[in-house]
Amino acid sequence: MAALADYAGTVMIVSHNRAFLDPVVHKTLEFRPGEVTIWAGVNGHGKTTYLSHVMLNLLRFRAVADYAAAPTLAPTVPISGAAAYQLYVGHTLPYLEASGGAVLFDAVAGPWLIGPDGDQWDRVLLIRQSGIGAFMAYRDDAAYLSGLGHRSAALADSRLLPMTEGAG
Repeated sequence: MAALADYAGTVMIVSHNRAFLDPVVHKTLEFRPGEVTIWAGVNGHGKTTYLSHVMLNLLRFRAVADYAAAPTLAPTVPISGAAAYQLYVGHTLPYLEASGGAVLFDAVAGPWLIGPDGDQWDRVLLIRQSGIGAFMAYRDDAAYLSGLGHRSAALADSRLLPMTEGAG
């Protein structure tokens, strides 16, 4: 056991024996049908801590929303990209919350302090997902997808960066 605890490399162990695993593991992957959950090592109370997944969203809105790809969702009068994104958020939030997700942070973006000149984002969001499997199920849900055209109409550009809390 001491040799494993002191080993600096990576070892994959398949075991259900918590007394064996807890002193030597730093991360645990739990496999269930359609989902993998990542847990941190022991948290000091003899229990593992879930490593949730947070998505950084950088959004750049169109001046006027473009509903060419989703004409059935188009409002009767032209609206801004920001307004179209609010329609997307209103549609999406119940599905996000039902999947165990949550909006952690939502803000208007300012100019870069360090970054390329002229590269401006309009809005920044941090979205927590309960796991990759939950995100994939949410992303593929037909009811959620029925409102996705608002997002496409709203955005001129976007970035989505998945992050894992406490993975360092």
